[in-house]
Amino acid sequence: MNREELKTYIPHREPMLLVDEAEVGADGVCRATYRIREDEFFCQGHFPGDPIVPGVILCEIMAQCCALLVKDDLIGKQTLYSGMNNVKFKHIVRPGDLCEVKARLINRRGPLVCCQAELTVDGKLCSKGDLSFALIAK
Repeated sequence: MNREELKTYIPHREPMLLVDEAEVGADGVCRATYRIREDEFFCQGHFPGDPIVPGVILCEIMAQCCALLVKDDLIGKQTLYSGMNNVKFKHIVRPGDLCEVKARLINRRGPLVCCQAELTVDGKLCSKGDLSFALIAK
């Protein structure tokens, strides 16, 4: 899916749409990419002259990928994140980096969805964690 196709499923729009392309494979893993742009609002003040992507943005990139695991259930619903556990930040991500995310469904009970995700740049693990969210009717 490209950015326009993604908008069918997830409600995020620029500047908070943080997935460029995504695909859910037959193995049940969502693989997504996002290129950090030079003019991202979150890099302008974090930190001037030495921009670093904030950890919370890395979590949001992973979260949007996780939501796509249940993409057919997203239409007419909103994802509200209920938890982030075991989140680790291993390497700095900067403008120009291509983030590659892999996410897989761990558990689902009714509207609650639990996933594991990892974000890499050039094969280096930059962030990982267990993310959970609820699907809430709009």
